[in-house]
Amino acid sequence: MTESVPPQPHQPRKPDGGTTGNGPDDRGERAERGERAEPAGCDGPDEGPTHELLLTGARLGDGRVVDVRLCGGRIEAVGTAGSLTQPAAAEGARVDLSGYLLLPAPAEPHAHLDSALTADGGGPPSGDPEDVQRRVTEAALLQLGHGATALRTHVRIGDVQGLQALEAVLKARRSLRGLVCLGTVAMPRVLTGAAGADGLAMLRDALKMGAEVVGGCPDLDPDPAGYAEAVLGVAAEFGCPVDLHTDGDDPARLARLAAMAGGLRPGVTIGPCAGLARLPQDVAVRTAGQLAAAGVSVVCLPQGGCGALEQGPRGASGPGVVRTLRGAGVRVAAGSGALRDAANPVGRADPVEAAFLLASYGECAPWAAYEAVSTEARAVLGLPEVRVEAGFPADLLAVRGQRMEGVLSLGYSRIVIHRGRVVSRTSAVREYADCAVTEAMDLPRQWRSGGSPA
Repeated sequence: MTESVPPQPHQPRKPDGGTTGNGPDDRGERAERGERAEPAGCDGPDEGPTHELLLTGARLGDGRVVDVRLCGGRIEAVGTAGSLTQPAAAEGARVDLSGYLLLPAPAEPHAHLDSALTADGGGPPSGDPEDVQRRVTEAALLQLGHGATALRTHVRIGDVQGLQALEAVLKARRSLRGLVCLGTVAMPRVLTGAAGADGLAMLRDALKMGAEVVGGCPDLDPDPAGYAEAVLGVAAEFGCPVDLHTDGDDPARLARLAAMAGGLRPGVTIGPCAGLARLPQDVAVRTAGQLAAAGVSVVCLPQGGCGALEQGPRGASGPGVVRTLRGAGVRVAAGSGALRDAANPVGRADPVEAAFLLASYGECAPWAAYEAVSTEARAVLGLPEVRVEAGFPADLLAVRGQRMEGVLSLGYSRIVIHRGRVVSRTSAVREYADCAVTEAMDLPRQWRSGGSPA
């Protein structure tokens, strides 16, 4: 299996940090006007030359085989195979997608990149800013190779490290522009009691530095309800979204959170909520209905927990949780959680695998499972919807295969497109030795992932 990321020209941009455009006055005014800025980790208008790309022979979910022309980071045209012309610009290119299923690119709504790839370290992960920046960059590129063109990573703040980890993540974010959209969630440990004032001050500093989402773990605070109330208050002050870790095993606490979160415009997300599976079914259904009425989204982690809660089972969603939430009308996205760290030393952070697990567990059908890691995940991140239709953003994933079922089970070969450019390719070929049985049955010796013979 080979994987490569083409070199990308990086245009000079304004650095993250400082208070310009990130203070409570600016964000609060936007929230009052009902405006929602594009997440800070995403690219702004393309400052370089207009890139054009023609994708030919791609299969869509409805079975059509089409050509797709991309220009300026968006889908310019979709036509029947052979109907679209090669881009005339010098930067134009053509990619043959025969044998590939073309899909909206996945997004990763729940990552912990600052602690990723540390399982082999034999001790606590290094907090050195250069080590953190390297881990974040390597992990983000690994997830990009799987197909995720947008990521949201939770970053601990406070304690001994202060804001150093967040600063390292923001540096990595700047270096990755043009390849992947990287958003950050500031996670203070304690926000109530004697230490709460320091935690709140550091949370505000983190948002001014460049974090765009308020997060944390209410379950670990001595006053979980007070923690959630403090988070929602800061989020309203700054006009920021909220993304909280919770096991979800206390229906009264979730009901109170839903009541407080209903008026927050940028949106509230919680997860992984594995504890809902331990509640009586009628209580779980009622709680899910309260979350749906408040517009609270849930991110489940079918590949395993992330370790942020420091308690409960490793599995991140109990049986039936996703079905219960979806049945009540809750927006459910699926994330990866841990990536080869102490919480899950074998975590793969592959959104296609997360969709496979949802489908194989019977939580939803294959296409709905893929939507949980693509359409729903992008919505949780505040990103515009992607469809393979003219006018939509050109963030796409081509996976070798003919149907979604095959893509989820054997979709190793992938081509990733972000803002209209190919940013990663992975090619997998399986080859068998000569065998009388395969010769007698006229089976190919070589198969490409997705079930198509080479």
